[in-house]
Amino acid sequence: MSGFTTVLSPAKTLEMEPPAIPGGLDPTTPRFAAQTRQLAETLGGQSPATLEKLMSISATLATLNHDRWQSFNTRGNPRGPAALCFRGDVYQGLEAWTMKKTSLAWAQDHVRILSGLYGLLRPLDRIQPYRLEMGTRLKTDAASNLYEFWGDRIGKALKKDMADNGSETIVNLASDEYAKAARLETLGVPVISTKFLQLDGGKAKFMSFYAKQSRGLMARWMADHRPKTIAALRKFDAEDYGLADESTADTLVFVRPKPLPIAQRRKTG
Repeated sequence: MSGFTTVLSPAKTLEMEPPAIPGGLDPTTPRFAAQTRQLAETLGGQSPATLEKLMSISATLATLNHDRWQSFNTRGNPRGPAALCFRGDVYQGLEAWTMKKTSLAWAQDHVRILSGLYGLLRPLDRIQPYRLEMGTRLKTDAASNLYEFWGDRIGKALKKDMADNGSETIVNLASDEYAKAARLETLGVPVISTKFLQLDGGKAKFMSFYAKQSRGLMARWMADHRPKTIAALRKFDAEDYGLADESTADTLVFVRPKPLPIAQRRKTG
């Protein structure tokens, strides 16, 4: 066996009318239907005011999400492939909606999206509109938060997927909040962490927006290049990135010149 499986965080921003999946690929169904239903029913029983406090969101967003939970699992509720529907910073880097069929097929086998509601998603798993961050302190009959609710289910599913796709190593491109839910350190497989830095004024700096986008960018590069060895993975070079000297065996650090603001890029492009 060789190669990698990578994990990503989901996004709060959604596009529920995404482009069509390339011909020859079919949408799939999320695996934890019973658990998702239980969470949706729990959330559907909350008032907008309770959701506002629970999720630390505005009254407007609380009303929107209250309405979403009332419609969840109804026949006419919109559904779409996760990687094409998520549109946050990570997914602006991934750009799954521009992938060729071969890259998207690889991603379907090797990329996994951690989710507070769905547990573990494949890119083409059909999701419904929702907002439920993994760190939400949602109480259910058997758990006081989502980490307890999911327990070891996510990690076990991830390990099974690795056995199915023949990969040996996990590349962690998820945030700490989501990676914690997979209990990666308990899976008995090598885990490679990543860090993305921007050169600004002669110093390599961590910048949250670029880091999130770069996680998706690396997942896209992996889908396009399909590396099978650590040496190949270290050659990640999308958008001027290069391997930094401070990289170690289990943490790959990549650095690049800080990108120009979009408006300036348009003027110079």
